[in-house]
Amino acid sequence: MGECDEDVLLAIESTCDETAAAVVTRSGRVLGECIATQENLHEQFGGVVPEIAARAHLERILPVIDTSLRQANVEGNDLHAIAVADRPGLAGSLLVGVVAAKSLAMAWQKPLVAINHLHAHLYACQLSRAARNDTTGSEADVGPQSVDDESVYPAIGLIVSGGHTTLYLCRDAIDLEYLGGTIDDAAGEAFDKVAAMLSLGFPGGVAVARWAEKGDDQAFSFPRSKQHDGSYDFSFSGLKTAVRYAIVGPGRQDFSTLELSDEIKANVCASFEAAVVDVLVAKSRRAIREHGVPRLLVGGGVAANRRLRRQLEEVAEADGFDLVIAPPELCTDNAVMGAIAWKKIDRNDFATLDLDITPGLQRGF
Repeated sequence: MGECDEDVLLAIESTCDETAAAVVTRSGRVLGECIATQENLHEQFGGVVPEIAARAHLERILPVIDTSLRQANVEGNDLHAIAVADRPGLAGSLLVGVVAAKSLAMAWQKPLVAINHLHAHLYACQLSRAARNDTTGSEADVGPQSVDDESVYPAIGLIVSGGHTTLYLCRDAIDLEYLGGTIDDAAGEAFDKVAAMLSLGFPGGVAVARWAEKGDDQAFSFPRSKQHDGSYDFSFSGLKTAVRYAIVGPGRQDFSTLELSDEIKANVCASFEAAVVDVLVAKSRRAIREHGVPRLLVGGGVAANRRLRRQLEEVAEADGFDLVIAPPELCTDNAVMGAIAWKKIDRNDFATLDLDITPGLQRGF
């Protein structure tokens, strides 16, 4: 084994289109990490194709795991446990990661831990908070570290990603109560579809945000669906349709011959982005107020959006609550956030080798 004198676990992530593995200590130190992205495989389709994603995971899962172990200078026998995200996600993608984890757990005779991918996204905020508070020097250089639950919870948790837009009441890292979520498109999915309409490339969130920085967010009056309905649910399908009508008018399906000036593209992006962010901020702000908790945790790929981070910082200062957003490198899918497995290990919450996947985008996850 390497020089680390702590227990270590291997975490595996394959819920969508990122094949990732990480070796993480009990304190949250990252000893090894590898992520294989699939953006180039899905770019031509303007979104993730499940069959292509699953095949890419199958090709990459073992090299990614091997790279993480070699970086950490550990072998299978050195591991305390193996953790894997088993829900929610694309069925084929999840299956690859879970089968790999079960096989290694059996071969190395190690305990298996099942991770909820969405809970792990919020746990990335806990790792971020520890790194922000760590001023000791040398250990801070090895990456994020975990922090005691008492300094983080209770909190409201907002997950904003390509497949999910969800609010939770978080009593601790594992005990999450579902408050509400998207009833149709997730925020990240809406970003991708708007980018496809404007031929901005994939992934759409990054492209739309880049164009939005150059645009006028008041140029188009897009709807803020469900912003004041009293629920914690979200809906972005109508907004996506409003963008389509603004670009080409009702009824037109073919965007291939569409010619828009750069100014119009930038204004559409800025107005669309403002509409999404306004709803996310309003719902999160109300959840904090109505549940009387002092903190908001924000994770998921869209949490890297600058406008969202800026507006959340403004309302956090105005309302007096603590804001913890996952750092950009832990917003997108990764295996480091699999460090949440230590919380389950401490509760003796292990999976059996009968562990099965739970795919889909069901409410309540």
